[in-house]
Amino acid sequence: MSGSPTHPDAVSVALLQLAEHAERLAVLDTREAGHHAQVADRLSDLATQVAALAAAVDGSGELLEKLAARIAREDAADTRAGYQPGPAPRWWQLNGDDKETALARLRAWVGEVYRPGYGQLAATLGPCWDLHPLCLYGLDLLAELWSVLYLQPARTPAVVSAQAEFQSRIAPAIAEQLMIETTRCAHATARHSPTAGSRTRP
Repeated sequence: MSGSPTHPDAVSVALLQLAEHAERLAVLDTREAGHHAQVADRLSDLATQVAALAAAVDGSGELLEKLAARIAREDAADTRAGYQPGPAPRWWQLNGDDKETALARLRAWVGEVYRPGYGQLAATLGPCWDLHPLCLYGLDLLAELWSVLYLQPARTPAVVSAQAEFQSRIAPAIAEQLMIETTRCAHATARHSPTAGSRTRP
């Protein structure tokens, strides 16, 4: 005996349910397709931004390299234009004309810069300074450092700071050494002697 025939109402209900499921699936497909399109668009935008950022970084690197090279060239030009210290005089070895040449350079700085410009500090320097190796070393340092700080084509904040250090600490400290050296020596005693009529040299 065959099964009972399907009731027409049951078939209609089943078809209606299938139609509803199909509609829901279509809605889901449409929504997921929209989400996929949005995600794809977003990924495409991100890829474009990443590519632009990479290009910007590459361009910035090239720009920084050019800027660094320019700064290096300008620094080199400033260095060539500014004062550069010469070799230190070997006072312990110099004799004759070589020593006189080195002394003449130092005397010129003392006479043109140190004594006119450093007031009470320079006033404590005894006239026999060129007979004292300690004074030769100290004044050579002062002269070279002064030249480095003041004979430059431009002045940066670092140079200003170094000038302040030179003025407030280095110059007074060396001047005190020179004062002690040239006021407690035999030359100073001879200068202050009532019978001293001229500068005494050993």
